[in-house]
Amino acid sequence: MRQLNYSCQPRVTMELTMTKPITPSDADLLRLIVAGDDQAFTTVYRRHQPQIYRFALLMSGSVTMAEDVTQEVFLVLIREAHHYDPSRGPLSAYLYGVARNYVLRALERDRSYVPLVEETEEGETSHLTELIAPDDPLNDCARGEIIKLVRQAVLALPTRYREVVVMCDFQEMSYAEAAMVLGCAVGTINSRLHRGHALLLRKLRAASKLDAASTGAKGMRCFA
Repeated sequence: MRQLNYSCQPRVTMELTMTKPITPSDADLLRLIVAGDDQAFTTVYRRHQPQIYRFALLMSGSVTMAEDVTQEVFLVLIREAHHYDPSRGPLSAYLYGVARNYVLRALERDRSYVPLVEETEEGETSHLTELIAPDDPLNDCARGEIIKLVRQAVLALPTRYREVVVMCDFQEMSYAEAAMVLGCAVGTINSRLHRGHALLLRKLRAASKLDAASTGAKGMRCFA
């Protein structure tokens, strides 16, 4: 009687590897969307909707506006998917660009928010990362108040500073990616971000009465 060999595991491993699903790229999904594939659109929506909604929410401070903008962005994608050119940049940049346009239009129509920070021409050398000392942990209540203050201050920034702060600090986009969305030079992103941080620091220090001598370094992304 022949003895069975149970040691032939490499074949099983190879077969499992060969059947591993491949994640389609945005470009592949766009081609399927143009061809009328609803499942491809659903995949794109699930992949990018959270970031687009978050961007619109941070820019507007309004859940309703963020929901409306997000809906409009993906309606545009359905209507104009055939116009998208992958050679001009990633799909995410295109979607952010559409979202930005809709947010700016919505803010023009609804000016109910009250600015908390006034723009001035004076410089500020401090960085936003100096707000909280790493060796002095805050309790949940205090942290919640600081998060609230940061978001209010972001909403009060002039639009050209707010959008780069939201993109680079909250959305963690690179300067190059933000420049692609805004259609400007990387150096412009750098200078606007520096200025936006200075304005935020000024407002946050005044509102929370933080002692500048006791401030330390902690990333802006902690508040996202």
